[in-house]
Amino acid sequence: MPRRLKHSKKTGLPPGTMVHTGKKRTEKIKMTLVYYNEKDYVHQEITKISEVDSFLSKPGITWLNIAGIHDINLLQDLGNHFNIHPLVLEDIVNTDQRAKSEAYENYQYVVIRKLSFVDEEQEMESEQISFILFKNLLISFQEAIHPIFNSIYDRLKVDGNRIRKYGTDYLMYVLIDSVVDEYFNVLDEFGDKLEDLEDQIMEQQERATMQNIQHLRRELIYFRKSVWPLRDMLNSLYRLDTPLIDASMRIYLRDVYDHSIHVIDTVENYRDMVMSLTDTYMSSVSNRMNEIMKVLTIIATIFIPLTFIVGLYGMNFDTSISPYNMPELKFYYGYPAVWLVMIIVTIIMVIYFRRKKWL
Repeated sequence: MPRRLKHSKKTGLPPGTMVHTGKKRTEKIKMTLVYYNEKDYVHQEITKISEVDSFLSKPGITWLNIAGIHDINLLQDLGNHFNIHPLVLEDIVNTDQRAKSEAYENYQYVVIRKLSFVDEEQEMESEQISFILFKNLLISFQEAIHPIFNSIYDRLKVDGNRIRKYGTDYLMYVLIDSVVDEYFNVLDEFGDKLEDLEDQIMEQQERATMQNIQHLRRELIYFRKSVWPLRDMLNSLYRLDTPLIDASMRIYLRDVYDHSIHVIDTVENYRDMVMSLTDTYMSSVSNRMNEIMKVLTIIATIFIPLTFIVGLYGMNFDTSISPYNMPELKFYYGYPAVWLVMIIVTIIMVIYFRRKKWL
């Protein structure tokens, strides 16, 4: 299950203070610069923020992707270079942000969350991705180096690709859409897990099955918590009146908004299915217990008359001095006769139980 982030490191600090609240990382931040127009395309790694300036003076689109946000000094230099508000920088390094969109004087700040299943245990991983949208510049921030945007790089390399015909607003839409598309892969994983749990419940009722159901329920709650604000963010972005987003982009934003609605509806359905699985599991356990109690009750019921017979003839009374006697005690075939009686009683009871469909 994704771990909750602790915000104790920020307690008491003034607004705008940059404190990285994500996982502790030591690797070097990777800055990838992409410049393109309909004819030209440049893709290179840079080490200094100032290397972006030479491309901004050219007619075209510049995309700076920063993989790694744990270097506070570098991000502070970035904020000073592009005049980014300290509150935006604070939100970038505070990796527990919900999906949102905020308008500033000459740029738009957007936050979304990337969700995916990783490692052999199929634990869900959450990563915050931030965008700062300028007129001809898009800056994206990832928590760590991740290949989620590699397909976008490949598309940009192709001459005549649609992305190279539009501005930074379309590029941001494509990046957001690639993250939302990843949600459907996560939903497929959830669907497979639900099917496996259904099979486990039908085949066997083990304590581990209930633990798996609870684990899946927690993951769905976390997934829903991460995705739910995305709908409102995309809706506000779609309705936003700003020169940074062209009117022709609204149809694309509406499309990704529809995808987010689909994701949320599917998550709600899966949550209902998990609750149904819980009820099914509890019913299966209860039915299994009832079957066990039924068998034990039948066995006990069969042995009750047998115990009575054995107990009756097991009484230790001296029949020589008693005015009452037990003639069966001196009967030559008394022992096998008692056995015969008990067997007949048992057979009659089993036949009766079968006719009543208790067996």
